[in-house]
Amino acid sequence: MRVFMILTVFVAMISVVYKWRYKIMNAMLAVSFLRKIAVSISMNLPSIRKNILPRFFKEPTDSTT
Repeated sequence: MRVFMILTVFVAMISVVYKWRYKIMNAMLAVSFLRKIAVSISMNLPSIRKNILPRFFKEPTDSTT
């Protein structure tokens, strides 16, 4: 019975976090210290540096020619 209650509470917590994930993330990133940590951790991931950063710093193309 105790295991069932713990499992039920755990599943309920997971579902609430999933439902409000963007609100929770915005609240956490509103704190500058947590935002700096999140950015530094994400910049240490090779897939983000390799795929996403070049999109931000790509040279603009002249579409008029």
